[in-house]
Amino acid sequence: MNDTVIITTNALQKSFGQYEVLNGLSVSISKGIIYGLLGENGAGKTTFMKILIGLLKPSKGDVYICGKNIAGQDRKYLSKIGSLIEVPAFYEWLTVGENLSLHCDYLSKSNYDKIPGILDAVGIPGTENKKIKELSLGMMQRLAIGRALLGEPEILILDEPINGIDPKGIIEIRNLLLQLKREQALTILLSSHIISELEKIADIIGIMHNGKIISEIPKAIFEKDDFDFEKQFLTLTQNLNGERVNGN
Repeated sequence: MNDTVIITTNALQKSFGQYEVLNGLSVSISKGIIYGLLGENGAGKTTFMKILIGLLKPSKGDVYICGKNIAGQDRKYLSKIGSLIEVPAFYEWLTVGENLSLHCDYLSKSNYDKIPGILDAVGIPGTENKKIKELSLGMMQRLAIGRALLGEPEILILDEPINGIDPKGIIEIRNLLLQLKREQALTILLSSHIISELEKIADIIGIMHNGKIISEIPKAIFEKDDFDFEKQFLTLTQNLNGERVNGN
């Protein structure tokens, strides 16, 4: 595992009016790992991810991507990131292939020849000519992951990527993400409400509560037979002080 830090935030805060969503979130994510975010609804996971990809600006604090502060930068750093945030959006009257071709144009990358391979990798091969409106929710979720991979990113940011996907599809997506980490040293940040799924895929799981990371638990801890992640999660999140602990 590479110890080079690729995502860093320092005392990140985000408020909407009087409502504080992020409250001093500090985290460092190393290159080539899968970092899982686990938290209740409203913990700030999606807001955090939106800040990383430039959809929101922090109220306070700093964000570094690949060692550079993104504040005041042009948006070139986004070429290093593929993302799926919330519900995937596509042009419904266009085909799968047309949507992905438009995404290549948006990225200014001529990766059109990679589209069939991407569709095969995410488990929806041969769908280039299907209209978006013909796809199930699960197929759209797979397509969104494929679109995120089309730009050959260094970082993949996925917000609830297995929503709407059946058990077989969950296994396929899990295996795909593990393969990307193994073969391409891709850094993956993903959120999920499914503790057992994060345990199967993540190298580190960060527990978010009240807008900050209150615990980071490495695989060496949570894969022990006597470790009860559900119990640990409930114990930590019921501590309203939200003080960060080591997860031992």
